[in-house]
Amino acid sequence: MCEDFEEWLATASFRSTKHSHMEKLIVHGGAPLKGRINISGSKNSSLPILAATLLTKDTCTIRRVPDLSDTNYMVRILGELGAEVERASGVVVVKAEKIKSVAPYDLVRKMRASICVLGPLTGRLKKCTVSLPGGCVIGDRPVDLHLKGLEALGAQITVEGGDIFVNAKKGFKGGPMNLMGKHGSTVLGTDNVMMAAVLAKGTTIIEGAAAEPEVEDLANFLIKMGAKIEGAGTNRITIEGVKELHGAEHTVIPDRIEAGTFLVAGAMLGDGVTLKRVMPEHMKAVTDAMIKCGFPIDITKDSITVRPNPNAKGFDLTTLCYPGFPTDMQAQMCALACVINDTSTITETIFPQRFMHCAEMKRMGANIDLQGATARIRGGSVMKGAPVMASDLRASAALVLAGLVAEGKTEINRLYHIDRGYEHLDDKLAALGAQLERVQDK
Repeated sequence: MCEDFEEWLATASFRSTKHSHMEKLIVHGGAPLKGRINISGSKNSSLPILAATLLTKDTCTIRRVPDLSDTNYMVRILGELGAEVERASGVVVVKAEKIKSVAPYDLVRKMRASICVLGPLTGRLKKCTVSLPGGCVIGDRPVDLHLKGLEALGAQITVEGGDIFVNAKKGFKGGPMNLMGKHGSTVLGTDNVMMAAVLAKGTTIIEGAAAEPEVEDLANFLIKMGAKIEGAGTNRITIEGVKELHGAEHTVIPDRIEAGTFLVAGAMLGDGVTLKRVMPEHMKAVTDAMIKCGFPIDITKDSITVRPNPNAKGFDLTTLCYPGFPTDMQAQMCALACVINDTSTITETIFPQRFMHCAEMKRMGANIDLQGATARIRGGSVMKGAPVMASDLRASAALVLAGLVAEGKTEINRLYHIDRGYEHLDDKLAALGAQLERVQDK
């Protein structure tokens, strides 16, 4: 079944997200998961890489772009800016020959990552106007570091009426800067500055840069376009500006958060779940944490297999910037902790308010005590299906995981959160044996 499913997925047409606002997911708990699935391309790589195609007049081809509402919005934003965009089964072809400098509010407000058109637009056109973005509501996610970085390159910036106006009349000039914020480095901020700096005069040195694999993936694409970048994947990135960039082809790295989510699903009620098309080196923080709990994990060059362990031990986790434990896996680990017959603690340092899933899990019978930015979870109590509400992307994935192990039926509302960041999550889970269906919300 898996093989047929993967074939279908490769040719599947884009799933419209117009409807997911009115849809809910019904999960019938208790079905064991077994089999293999391919992990999709990374959402957090795809978005800045698609934005980077604005830096050249030439054609760029991006492969393994996941089929998500967020990537769909980015494709629409590129089109609104004047680029010619074609999309078919995971391949996006962009030719941004003539582009405009204003990104429209009605698209930008739907997705926080749309802020990453700031860098490439200003880098190429010397000016741009971008509305302040929307996205998940998980506490204060300011864009001040993005603006600080562009100002260090010589941009004049004003923010008024919900719009960011960036002007770099004389073009960008390279220089030193530090992008470290109070909760660590900024991934999209690093992306933005890197894209602006590739066409700047002179050398830019970014201290306090984000070291995430997604930043390195963007840098590798920019290098293929002719950029001179060293140090991507570390906290110090050096960029030597070039006159212009040319077209390039690129394949997006696998989504380590999707892979982590399925890994947790396999640990919670699997009977041997194998993830194909992964980069295990990007997953080390997650696999190490799960091995420490006692889950049997087999790792090859591009696959990870997980099996459950009824005697798994509790864990103590703190979310940190890469290579630490990712905040985007915190909610899923909360779900895992609920089925481990022991006590676990999770401390959130990146987005301290990111625990909205806990209240919903408690409705299902989870024993969670929340003190400030630390959740203490006493696992082993019987989870029961209930109607729950997704509050953000990763929280909604955690509720699906909880629903898979709960007795009876769990009804997950606000499905559009899931469709922002998981490519056909329900279909992939069904391919592993899960019992679930999408239904129209009356």
